[in-house]
Amino acid sequence: MDAPIELVRSLLPVTAHVAARVPASHPSTRILGGERMGSAVVVDPNGLLLTVNYVVMGARRLRVTLADGRRVPAEVAAQDFENGLALVRARVSDIPAATLASSESLERGAPVFAIAATGPRERHVAGGIVTDLGAFDAYWEYLLERGIVSTAPNPGFGGGPLFDMHARVVGVVSLNLSEIGRQSLAIPIECFSRHRAELVRFGRVVSRPRRAWVGVFPHPVQEGLVVAGLVPEGPGERGGLREGDVILRVDREEVDSRPTLYAALWRHQPGERLVFEVMRDNRLHRVEVVGADRSEFYGLDGDPPRPAGSER
Repeated sequence: MDAPIELVRSLLPVTAHVAARVPASHPSTRILGGERMGSAVVVDPNGLLLTVNYVVMGARRLRVTLADGRRVPAEVAAQDFENGLALVRARVSDIPAATLASSESLERGAPVFAIAATGPRERHVAGGIVTDLGAFDAYWEYLLERGIVSTAPNPGFGGGPLFDMHARVVGVVSLNLSEIGRQSLAIPIECFSRHRAELVRFGRVVSRPRRAWVGVFPHPVQEGLVVAGLVPEGPGERGGLREGDVILRVDREEVDSRPTLYAALWRHQPGERLVFEVMRDNRLHRVEVVGADRSEFYGLDGDPPRPAGSER
């Protein structure tokens, strides 16, 4: 179902284009590059915008282009590495902000549409229906208890809003799911709304238990979970895990899927030791890895983001 043209036009002012420049020394540039483009949605008229974290991770310089053409400097105000969201503060005020609603009112088959930036002044829209509202796991140690999968493909750069037919934001579009056709994943907006006060005040979610992170990219195969890749200089690589290892157990607990692996990891906090049992060259190996804090590893040279309400 396509959104009415006038409805889409009325929502263009709450969208934005984000350009990020990340130093070559930042660990994320090896995978994501140093020049990144993204979409964003205005969530506060005083210059707060919501986007996906991979667009701005490690960025010291940001520029936001609003729908009216204004280009303004911005900075990373908050990051949520677990859900994959980030807040950006642009040096602007009194701009239109989107209306947020809970995605919990969505059902399979509900019509939705996404708006995304394809350039500083260009916006594209795509419509579709919700096809899945279940758990979603991915290879970068990522798990959403409830993701929004829809037939509305991401029409531009990641980070744009997903709307219901009442012009309310129900999610933030993260990526296209090419393996299942023209569908996309959106992060439910309540992943932001529930933690909004903490993100604005502290620049991160402080009430949630810290999770051990090892920097492994697991891929399910018949034998178990194969290590398809490792974050360079990450805790897994430093601890001795190798590409091609098949992970069988973590701390003697069998792991046969990404969700069970992540659950085993997240029962630990950063700094704790984890014992991996892996098959390598047809032999069983034990590998000890010290879990790290992903937000510290990918921070701005160890600096946490500046809280959204702070002064420079």
